[in-house]
Amino acid sequence: MNALSESDMTIGQLARRAGSDVETIRYYERRGLLPPPPRSGNGYRRYPPDAARRLRFIRRAKTLGFTLAEIGELLSLREAGNNRAAVKELARARLADLDARLADLQRMRDALADLDQRCSGRGTVSGCPIIEALDQETTA
Repeated sequence: MNALSESDMTIGQLARRAGSDVETIRYYERRGLLPPPPRSGNGYRRYPPDAARRLRFIRRAKTLGFTLAEIGELLSLREAGNNRAAVKELARARLADLDARLADLQRMRDALADLDQRCSGRGTVSGCPIIEALDQETTA
């Protein structure tokens, strides 16, 4: 077990420093993204200063759309330090997924915009193109 230092933090201090919350930290520990910290003599978890950096890394990767499994891979690659090609491969796979999701969103937007244009917004719901489109049975 690592020796505790004066710069080690409680889980609350770590949460504040990393802009996270305590439950998220515990969740990341359970998922293996954050190694379990050593405990002080009174049994409290004491996180090293690098834990805040690791949490910020996780949060930034999440904002780019990486899954927790992919973030785990990125953390492993960061620690190994010798395989930039694998990092790029993960980023490219994430980009491809985002491009597909954006294309799906654009199709949904176009369909809804078309329905919006066709609906007068006046009168009863009967005959409303939006309701009719949602009520339609589709065949594959």
